[in-house]
Amino acid sequence: MADIESIRPKRRAKSLPLPECVALVLQGGGALGSYQAGVIEGLASSGIEVDWVSGISIGAINAAIFAGNPPEKRVEKLAAFWDTMTGSLPSFPIFPDDRIREFLHEWSAATVIAGGVPGFFSPRFVPPTLALPGTPEATSFYDSSPLKATLDGLIDWDLLNTGPVRLSVGAVDVESGNFAYFDTTETRIDARHIMASGALPPGLPAVEIDGRLWWDGGLVSNTPLTHVLEHQQGELLAFQIDLFPAATERPRTIMDVMAREKEIRFSSRTRQVSDMMMRDRKDRELARRVLAKLPAEMRDDPDVMALAARTNADPVNLVHLIHRANAWEGGSRDFEFSARTMREHWNAGMKAVAETMANAQLIAQNIETGKSAAFDLTQPITPRPI
Repeated sequence: MADIESIRPKRRAKSLPLPECVALVLQGGGALGSYQAGVIEGLASSGIEVDWVSGISIGAINAAIFAGNPPEKRVEKLAAFWDTMTGSLPSFPIFPDDRIREFLHEWSAATVIAGGVPGFFSPRFVPPTLALPGTPEATSFYDSSPLKATLDGLIDWDLLNTGPVRLSVGAVDVESGNFAYFDTTETRIDARHIMASGALPPGLPAVEIDGRLWWDGGLVSNTPLTHVLEHQQGELLAFQIDLFPAATERPRTIMDVMAREKEIRFSSRTRQVSDMMMRDRKDRELARRVLAKLPAEMRDDPDVMALAARTNADPVNLVHLIHRANAWEGGSRDFEFSARTMREHWNAGMKAVAETMANAQLIAQNIETGKSAAFDLTQPITPRPI
């Protein structure tokens, strides 16, 4: 491992030193993605420069808007996207009661099922069972072509592919079942790649790219953290935006059950990946300590040298920012595109960043000294150090 002076960061945000690379890791979650937009605005307000943004599904859309716009326009373009998504379900004055809010929440979700989302997807006039087999109409309930025009209007694709921010988005090959990332270091990304990452069946059709069909990357893994850590070069600060909490209260109603099932399905892989990656860092550190105890005459042994090479790992600090659902949000939360809910999620994302920055001393210390840990600062401070 490099000495402390060699890894000491040269950049600084308002209350946090910044290492060589700052990554933003955005998982899928449909309408909950407005929470990610709030996080992005909060990070910008805190002066945190992001070098690499990676996303799955709705996270891929937010990531592409981020990478495809200059810093001063990112929040504006994200707001334009989310205003478009929620334009058909505006906010109306309501009595502040969870039961009323839950009714409106489910009503809004039902409206999306019936009429789609403006600028995103629209229902097909012919049911898939009556369409010609092998066509997009026969393999999906909605038409996602409106999303292409929306993305093209909000994203500078030349900037996205050649600008300073690296972009990675994940998708699944329909025929082989293989998971892959489209990365601007290797591929010129356009609207097709972003749409492929969010093509969740059977609602949305697969997207064809160079003769292959692609579906939503969340079918395999709802977090792109693995890709970021496997390709890490130098010390890393990663903000992982989780749209589904891993732990919450036990269900009390059937709607709670539906919500909890979805939380477990989409969050378990996320936490499994982060725990596995951080455990790998711990194992490498342990191996380095053991190797350091070997007598000098053994250090030139080919097996020892090979093992030493495999224990090299740059430090990483992983910060979880987790959306925690309101009492009235049920199993429909990922496709409830109302303006009121979008704004509340956006504000919650900004609040999470503010809380993180107010408790960032441990993160700052780790960055300065080259240590690794995972943090959830939306709860009482509980770092998981290496």
